Amino acid sequence: METLIINVLLLLMVVATLALIRSRNLFSVVVLSGVYSFLMATVLVALDAVDVAMTEAAVGAGISTVLLLGALLLVKSEDTGRPHKPWVPLGLAASVGLLLVYGALGLPAFSDPNAPIHRHVAPHYLNEMPKEIDVPNVVTAVLASYRGFDTLGEVTVVFTAGAGVVALLRRRRKSEKSA
Repeated sequence: METLIINVLLLLMVVATLALIRSRNLFSVVVLSGVYSFLMATVLVALDAVDVAMTEAAVGAGISTVLLLGALLLVKSEDTGRPHKPWVPLGLAASVGLLLVYGALGLPAFSDPNAPIHRHVAPHYLNEMPKEIDVPNVVTAVLASYRGFDTLGEVTVVFTAGAGVVALLRRRRKSEKSA
């Protein structure tokens, strides 16, 4: 049953992606991107990665959607028409995709117990965490302590983006009042 739910969610993600590709209205693109992120968060919950799902829901479906809608408010959502030469961006995207696939071929097999992360990093976290941090949840300990600067950096980026949108919206309102 769980596999069926995940497959249905993945199918809905494909439908959302195809709708994104076909859409010419920027507002619908932003909304469909939020829907895609929400579906991805739901898939992550089904895969028992609740911490990653909450981040995806908050940042991908929540904050990103709000920031993009704010940007649309500033720039108007007029369609500029189809690009004259769509082959250049398509070729660039295909090249990057092929490079990513090539890079992924060198990774260890999924859930390989002999992968370097399972032999070096994970045992250290599991064995030393009770002595070093004394936090009962391993994920919380890793995110808040071992990777605290990464988490702080992510929060700083999101806060800065939000502050930028607020500053742009305030600037626009002042210019509308003076006009």
